[in-house]
Amino acid sequence: MKQEHVQPMSISGAVITVSSSRTRENDTSGETIKTLFEDAGIRIAHYAIVPDRIDAIRREVIRALDRASCVVINGGTGLTHDDCTIEAVLPLLDKQIDGFGELFRMMSFAEISSAAMLSRAIAGISGGKAIFCVPGSTGAVKLATSALIIPEIRHILTHANK
Repeated sequence: MKQEHVQPMSISGAVITVSSSRTRENDTSGETIKTLFEDAGIRIAHYAIVPDRIDAIRREVIRALDRASCVVINGGTGLTHDDCTIEAVLPLLDKQIDGFGELFRMMSFAEISSAAMLSRAIAGISGGKAIFCVPGSTGAVKLATSALIIPEIRHILTHANK
């Protein structure tokens, strides 16, 4: 990769868990993202748990974007009647990173077979900052964060801020 594609920069992370049942004490997925970020040298600038409501999710993402350059939202990306993370986040995106969802589902297929198609994982850019929406299972957040987000976040933010 060419050096101009990856500029040195300070990256800060935000983690938002979308759930009506998780708490700070049992949010293993949120904790997994925070640990992986911290282990990669990404400072956690914001953490929250919000209910499955478009207004609550959108409000928290906007708050997180004020504090962090990379926001990972876990949960609410499925097909049930209360899954609304994608609907909350899509209007905030300036550009989508279609390859993120495609690669996430491809990699998930190896682990969970055809059920991977039920994931509506997406990513995009908002105001030069990256937003990732991933399923709420601990396995899914570990896969997305360690295999896709962390390896490419500097590259993504470099391009998003040119």
